[in-house]
Amino acid sequence: MIANPPVLAAPAGAAASAAAVVADRAPLIEATNLCKRFGQTEALRGIDFALLPGEIVAVMGPSGSGKSTLLHCLAGIIVPDEGQVAFRGARIDEMNDAERSRLRRTAFGFVFQFGQLVPELPAIENVALPLLLNGIGRGPAEQRAAAWFPRLGLEGLEGRRAGEMSGGQAQRVAIARALIVEPAVIFADEPTGALDSLAGEHVLELLTQAAVDQGVAIVLVTHEARVAAYAHREIIVRDGRLSGVDAS
Repeated sequence: MIANPPVLAAPAGAAASAAAVVADRAPLIEATNLCKRFGQTEALRGIDFALLPGEIVAVMGPSGSGKSTLLHCLAGIIVPDEGQVAFRGARIDEMNDAERSRLRRTAFGFVFQFGQLVPELPAIENVALPLLLNGIGRGPAEQRAAAWFPRLGLEGLEGRRAGEMSGGQAQRVAIARALIVEPAVIFADEPTGALDSLAGEHVLELLTQAAVDQGVAIVLVTHEARVAAYAHREIIVRDGRLSGVDAS
C-alpha cells in the first residue's frame, strides 16, 4: 500500500505540473474529427483529442454522452465511422482486427468498472494472462505477475479467484494485469464505479502512482469530480462533442 497519495491527487497545480512534464513531447495518441454512429444515434460528432506521454486525462460527462465510445475508439476496440486515430504516428483506424488486437495486448492496458477478471482463474493467472497471450511461458509469466502482488497490497491473494476477493482487491488485480505488459497507455473506464469511496480512493492512488512510476499515460473515463481530480487535465463530452476542455 502506498503510504501517501500521489502528487496528482491534488487538483491545485496539477495541470501546471503536467504542462511542465509533457509540454515538449509529441502526442502519444492523436485523434482527429472522430465520428461514430450506432444506427441513428450519433455517439461521437467530430471530436479532436491528443494524449501526451505520461499524461493523465480525465474524460468527463453524463451517462450516454459518448465518453466510453471515445475511449473505445482511442483504444482500437471499435473503429470510427469518420476521422482518424493514430498511436505513435501509426493509424489505428486503418489496422485490421488482428493488428488492433495485437496493439491492445502489447501497448495498452485496460481497467474497467467491474474488473472483468476471468472468474475461473486464480488472481496470479489473471495478472499473467496478457503475457501468456503474447506467447510467454507460464513459469516466467507467473513470476513476473507475482512481483506485482506486494506492490499493490495483494500479498497472499495469488491463489484467490474473483469471487473470493473484495471489489477493491479485484480492481487492484485488474490494475496489475493492465500494467504487466509495461503499456504506453492505460484506458480506465469508470474504474471506481462499483466501489465504495474508501476503496475507490485506494484504487485511484495505486493506479495513478503506478502510472507515474512507469511513465504510463492514462485515459480515465469518469462522471465523478473526485476521480477526475487525479488527472492532469479534464475534457468534457456532451452529446458526442467536446463541450469544455481544461487544457491549461
